[in-house]
Amino acid sequence: MSRDGGGTAPGKRSADLRLRAAALEWILTDVDGVLTDGRLVYGPEGEAWKTFDVRDGLGLKLAQRAGLKVGVLSARGGPALERRAGELGLDAVVIRREDKREAFRELLDERRVRARQVAYAGDDLVDLPILLACGLSFAPADAVAEVRERVDHTLSCRGGRGAVREMVEWILRARGDWERVIAPYLDRARR
Repeated sequence: MSRDGGGTAPGKRSADLRLRAAALEWILTDVDGVLTDGRLVYGPEGEAWKTFDVRDGLGLKLAQRAGLKVGVLSARGGPALERRAGELGLDAVVIRREDKREAFRELLDERRVRARQVAYAGDDLVDLPILLACGLSFAPADAVAEVRERVDHTLSCRGGRGAVREMVEWILRARGDWERVIAPYLDRARR
């Protein structure tokens, strides 16, 4: 069971998670299995194709509008990921880094941020060092059991199917930012 369940009284646990959400400055996410469904599809020239959910992209933009920095940290890379990161205007793109623990430490040092000020979403064993060190940890519904059992919150959406959007919405609601960041959309609808 993820750390959002278990033995702590629900009210006390919720208050702790809200405080930790309020302390965040960054949202980082793995790519394969979180921003994508984790499947690898290769084109005729051997290029890796990736499918991204547009809701996840909007979620990351909403996080930026709320004042958070957003980025990806992945062992893999490639043109599809680089293009999507560019389209979204991510604040950090850390790719082709097999040792995610070291890559995370370097990012913290470069950006002068503490681990507790970072939320991270990951789905597999290679993500555990970051998930266990960061301020708030999330896993898609289809993450491996060892990850789901150790994160602060397991999401209801699968990787590549809105999990990042769900995470961002959860964080922004916990911080009290959600209504403010969606207000422009509601105002446009009333016109």
